[in-house]
Amino acid sequence: MNRQDRITLAHGSGGLQSHRLIRELFLEYFGNELLNPLEDGAILQTNANKLVFTTDSHVVKPLFFPGGDIGKLAISGTVNDLAVCGAIPRWISCGMIIEEGFAIADLEKIVISMRQTADLADVQIVTGDTKVVEKGNADGIYINTAGIGTLIEGVDLGVHQIRPGDAVIINGFIGDHGAAIIRAREEFPVFFEIDSDCRPLNKETIALLSKLDGIRIMRDPTRGGVATTLNEFVSGQTFGLQIDENKLPIRPVVQGLCEPLGFDPLNLANEGKILIIIDPNEAQSALEILKSFPEDINSRIIGQVTGEAAGKVTLKTSIGSSRIIDMLSGEMLPRIC
Repeated sequence: MNRQDRITLAHGSGGLQSHRLIRELFLEYFGNELLNPLEDGAILQTNANKLVFTTDSHVVKPLFFPGGDIGKLAISGTVNDLAVCGAIPRWISCGMIIEEGFAIADLEKIVISMRQTADLADVQIVTGDTKVVEKGNADGIYINTAGIGTLIEGVDLGVHQIRPGDAVIINGFIGDHGAAIIRAREEFPVFFEIDSDCRPLNKETIALLSKLDGIRIMRDPTRGGVATTLNEFVSGQTFGLQIDENKLPIRPVVQGLCEPLGFDPLNLANEGKILIIIDPNEAQSALEILKSFPEDINSRIIGQVTGEAAGKVTLKTSIGSSRIIDMLSGEMLPRIC
């Protein structure tokens, strides 16, 4: 990373530029044994148990979109970051930066949405902060949420657990959130009906971890989409991942939206999805657990870990060929979460 460069929207995409910024700048000065693994949350050892701590900032545009709003997104995102680390989410903070002139009626809608989502996830909002900035300096409202959860006893998730032969599972349709944001933005003259998948996932992760021992790692593929998260799994590792195009759950409306815009559904953001790598002997059991939740009825196995193409994600196409799936480079759609 050239220190003479300037920050671009691509540095916030969750893709390649984001990873370079984190690894080549933030880790250089902030690096320590808790931060260096770059998981969705830090695992903190206390005398009584292990806590997981995470934080997230939300700048989505527009603030209200089909299937959600910035408040629902803020709580869901933080809950999910804790959940995929193997924690039971407990407490959340709420920091708001509000622009002068913002409608109190809209603020109330956001606050109500946050409370409803917190209740759904069985977490408490226990502390917070409010700042107001001059008109024109915040685009309405930005929200930061931090969360603390208790690590489920015996759980040890991470890239170090992944083995060749493991199965790759996702709990439903890919790219719904990104597509919903596109629909909500006036600059995209598209007409279709789709809601964001934004929602908490901790009930699913707790059910999986309480019944299965073979889960290697879980992640929620938000910014940068499924492609970026899969690449995070294999980066610098001795194994690769192969995904089957015929098994990818993508709605026809999302595929149809991406083709004329030049987007790849695998790069679209998700806010209600879990990618799971699991012992192949437990893959079917995981699907049964997931499909017991109505929202996860379209869960499926989409690929496997391989001992070949180390550090690469490959896609077996519908015509039988194979191509490399790279981490998102550049900014496909800014301000999606």
